Amino acid sequence: MKSLVRIQPLQPTKDIMKVLKFYANWCGPCKAQTQIIKSAGDKIKMTIEEVDIDNNVFMATNFNIRSVPTMVMVDSDEKEIKRTAGLMKEKELLEWLEV
Repeated sequence: MKSLVRIQPLQPTKDIMKVLKFYANWCGPCKAQTQIIKSAGDKIKMTIEEVDIDNNVFMATNFNIRSVPTMVMVDSDEKEIKRTAGLMKEKELLEWLEV
């Protein structure tokens, strides 16, 4: 996994959340989502980690990933909080990241 954005929360808590972005190298919408995340980087206040479904089949299976891109927000124990699938524009992404 590689992190796209790593910005620590202002008030660290026990339940720090992060987002797992499941993608594939052959996926056009995944590449577009990566660019949107990078361009919105200074507005994103949590870590987003990329998970390549072809190299991390076990993790993709554990999270029941059926299509990419899929983003799953998890707590510090990696329990799912919410998810979304498909390409999101920057505004949609920032709204989805709000908790």
